[in-house]
Amino acid sequence: MPIPICLLGGAGIDDRTAHGHDQDRFVEIGSLSKVFTGTVLTQLAKEGDVGLDTPLEECLEEVPAGTGITLRHLAEHTSGLPRLPVGPTGPPDDPYVTFSDQALRSSLRELDRVATGRLGQEEYSNLGYAVLGHALTVVTGRSYQRLVDDHVLSPLGLGAGAVTALPPRERRLVPHGLFDRPRPLWTLTGPILPAGGLWSTCRTLSRAVVGLLVERRLGPPAPSWRRGSSTTWHDGATRGSSVVAAAHDDGRWIVLHRLGDAAGTASLARKTLLAAPAPRGGA
Repeated sequence: MPIPICLLGGAGIDDRTAHGHDQDRFVEIGSLSKVFTGTVLTQLAKEGDVGLDTPLEECLEEVPAGTGITLRHLAEHTSGLPRLPVGPTGPPDDPYVTFSDQALRSSLRELDRVATGRLGQEEYSNLGYAVLGHALTVVTGRSYQRLVDDHVLSPLGLGAGAVTALPPRERRLVPHGLFDRPRPLWTLTGPILPAGGLWSTCRTLSRAVVGLLVERRLGPPAPSWRRGSSTTWHDGATRGSSVVAAAHDDGRWIVLHRLGDAAGTASLARKTLLAAPAPRGGA
């Protein structure tokens, strides 16, 4: 069965929407949500609400003193926290459903023991981004959605709720399975939201990528972005969606979203981006 696909890009890339995809309906963006969380952090740091090197224990009273973990460590995946939340895990078809607010608070109280890695050594951590998002909401007294609206979407000229955890159901695009039934999705609206629970249309996501990575309208890219030799990128995958957003230093950019199996999305995005002709004169 053909995989629904949406491909949007800059000059030299032919936009493509095929097999039932729709660039104007909301799709899950998985771990690409981290880019929005990290951008909120950098914008709050510019305004003086927090500092990148603010100790986590100064933001959250539950955190034991002396962990050494800062907000920058969380954003750069160097906090020593494990990839996944600790405690009982949900079933394979909904692994984050048991990660409740109570489970997050329990982890915070024992963070010195939860952090099993070495501080400063990179280890990709969904738990770290859950903690980071929680810290930013506590420090500011604002909801996560309000932070994304005010510090990412509005400065980029995008409307409030253009990227959200709760898009209108009639505007969601989800994968379908046997007999064309919608496949169940992971529960990502709890404390794991800042790590992977946002939805966006591909059109909106492309505008955000251009604003953040090509035009640099909010300054240097947030530490959430992954960095290659000449490309800044991030990907995301849930049970039913996979996405890659990337920009080359010379100004080429791409957003690729697919419904269904995530295998091959990253390699297709990389191949398509690098095959596009470089802009004359670079970025």
